[in-house]
Amino acid sequence: VQLAESGGGVVQPGESLRLSCAATGRTSNIDTMGWYRQTPGKERELVATITRNFRTNYINSVKGRFTISRDNAKNTMYLQMNSLKPEDTAVYYCHAEVIVHTIESTSSFDYWGQGTQVTVSS
Repeated sequence: VQLAESGGGVVQPGESLRLSCAATGRTSNIDTMGWYRQTPGKERELVATITRNFRTNYINSVKGRFTISRDNAKNTMYLQMNSLKPEDTAVYYCHAEVIVHTIESTSSFDYWGQGTQVTVSS
């Protein structure tokens, strides 16, 4: 599975951005997808996740401002970011969890995109 993010950029506080994550390869086994972000010197943090059945989860700091969604037919995930704040500035990464079932076991694999920079500054 390969993941490619797009949609990052530089915006002013209060503005919006929409990130996209396109998955290619063996996408049929993708289960939960999510967006993470990272700033220099800090650990990568979870922003939001969405299951294959569209159950969503957000960190408190983005609730009410960010919306995660996915289109399983297009193998694409989105993050609509509204009312952006300077503290949202980070590199945003797309993540996908792939579940593989065999007769003997179930295995989970993690895949990451290359990241896209989001900068919120006046």
